[in-house]
Amino acid sequence: MLLKKKNAIVYGAGGAVGSAVALAFAQEGAQVFLAGRTAATLEPVADKIRSSGGRAHLATVDVLDEDAVEAHAAAVVSAGGSVDVSFNAISLPQRGIQGVPLAGLSAEAFELPVATYSKANFLTARAAARRMTDQGSGVIMMITASPSRTATPLMGGMAPAWAAIEALSRGLAAELGPSGVRVVCLNAAGMPDTPQITEVYQLHAEAHGISRSAFEAAVTGQTLRQRLPRVAEIANVAAFAASYRASAMTGAIANLTGGLVVD
Repeated sequence: MLLKKKNAIVYGAGGAVGSAVALAFAQEGAQVFLAGRTAATLEPVADKIRSSGGRAHLATVDVLDEDAVEAHAAAVVSAGGSVDVSFNAISLPQRGIQGVPLAGLSAEAFELPVATYSKANFLTARAAARRMTDQGSGVIMMITASPSRTATPLMGGMAPAWAAIEALSRGLAAELGPSGVRVVCLNAAGMPDTPQITEVYQLHAEAHGISRSAFEAAVTGQTLRQRLPRVAEIANVAAFAASYRASAMTGAIANLTGGLVVD
């Protein structure tokens, strides 16, 4: 098992990506600490992990509340002895954010994802970094999407938010590397098997006056594989990148776009 005897925090663990990553971590032997805004979305994930023989704990945490984030990280150390992996997979509803031209977007709608994603990833990464530097090891992980690196219309503040997260991950990697801490960001294309991407594709389809399936087909056609990645593929890479087998990887933006973005 790649993550045996490791303690992993997954923020946004009730969502499609967060739950898949939490399950992948557990399957690789990690004790998983599920964090999210509501216990109701976390409980089915915890039940699934436990029914498969894994170990899961859950806590309601507001990732924009620095005291709550710090208290939860401290509780994880008290319960497990360490924080070995921290993965932030939080998300926002996208209606009113995507699918609107920048020239017609309100300042508040533009600012919401930029402020939310940047602050949330900073606070959770900071909490992890403080504990990982003390123990001399650990992996901090974040997730972004292909528009951070492409000229994609109607993204509102999402593309700038993702670009900021990638810059944050590189800065953290530079500062934390000497202390034995790695930082990896996963950059994915839209995963059509997640409810949020279904919502996003519908918003863009409406803006372009086409069907959701037609919009998805257009995006799919831009990938080298002619197939968009699935959430399980992202989760599997997350488990690998968090493990000792990826020990040479830090400061990296892992390209999981299926060739939508070519490095």
